[in-house]
Amino acid sequence: MKRVQQGFTIIELMIVVAIIGILAAVALPQYQDYTKKAKIANAITSVESLKTAVTLCIQETGSETGCTQNTNGIPPNTNFTATKEVASVAVTDGTIVITLAAAGLGTNLNGKTITFDPTSASTGTAVTWAVSTNIVEASEPAVYASLTKNNQTAGTTGGTTGGTTGGTTGGTTGGTTGGTTGGTTGGTTGG
Repeated sequence: MKRVQQGFTIIELMIVVAIIGILAAVALPQYQDYTKKAKIANAITSVESLKTAVTLCIQETGSETGCTQNTNGIPPNTNFTATKEVASVAVTDGTIVITLAAAGLGTNLNGKTITFDPTSASTGTAVTWAVSTNIVEASEPAVYASLTKNNQTAGTTGGTTGGTTGGTTGGTTGGTTGGTTGGTTGGTTGG
């Protein structure tokens, strides 16, 4: 009488363990990047009301100058309630500086800053935000990329003179000749 095999062989179990190990080796770093990016997204979201207040100030005054905390409708910095991700904020002449929490974000993120620098068109109507940070790109490439991915460069947006509308839509300075290049002033030579 033949005996029927019961259970798994050691080779089969080792293959399963190896597959799980490979999946874990790939998934864990991706998950860590994801959680760091999510924490930074929470930090950015916590200052959206300040970005709105600065944008309104720029549109009403026509300039970033004077759009400082506790003036022109910008709330005082002391009104900001610290979160798990953000220790404090400061608003000076439209520039918003976020200081990240000293702990809980990751070794390369704790205590770092994220700066939102507004740029308005000459009419003061359209406001775009450039994001900079002292987070080192080499140590946190996924976080750095998520922060700076929407920054506009001079060639694609029409530069400083062409502004956002001078780029792909033609805009005032870029004009009809601007089109995709952002015009002569803003696109090719500007910025």
